[in-house]
Amino acid sequence: MSLPADYFDELFANSDDPWAFQTRWYEQRKRDLTLAALPRQRYARVFEPGCANGELSLRLAQRCDALLCMDMSARAVELAGQRLQAFAGAQVLQGCLPGDWPEGRFDLIVISEWAYYLTPELFTQVVERLDASLTAQGSVLACHWRHPIDGCPMDARQAHALLDEHLPMQRTLRHEETDFVLEMWSKQPGGIDLDEQVR
Repeated sequence: MSLPADYFDELFANSDDPWAFQTRWYEQRKRDLTLAALPRQRYARVFEPGCANGELSLRLAQRCDALLCMDMSARAVELAGQRLQAFAGAQVLQGCLPGDWPEGRFDLIVISEWAYYLTPELFTQVVERLDASLTAQGSVLACHWRHPIDGCPMDARQAHALLDEHLPMQRTLRHEETDFVLEMWSKQPGGIDLDEQVR
């Protein structure tokens, strides 16, 4: 069984930053590495489910024309919406995957620090929907804490194994440290575009 919505509502009831995204060096460094791992300077449309209070969302919004964020906590949606007010192309919705799957296609889908909250069965349903939601050049980036988390149905190793098993794409990046693993799968596994202009 996946963790219920009220688990996250309770976390945000006690703090606007329950995982200390804004203050922990680990979180700041991981965000920097996540953004540095993206091979394209800019994306047309990005989807970030599980956006929490929008700390990573803010950085993603600077790298794309349109950003769709989603979280199951109403308070998280409110906080992320406030953070992204300056970006006309950013939208934050309340919802939970796989049930509340958004319409349209994306160049990039970011799965950061939430897959292990789902059961393997539910996360497999999420993974199986990813391919159909990507553009022809689309990519999936996943990053997760590698240590066990009490009450979670999975760990990072299991979640990333399901991504690797069910995504019909080539894995183009893998970065593993003691604390987290960062991977990317791409439909068109080309390298860095050396001719891409800095904006």
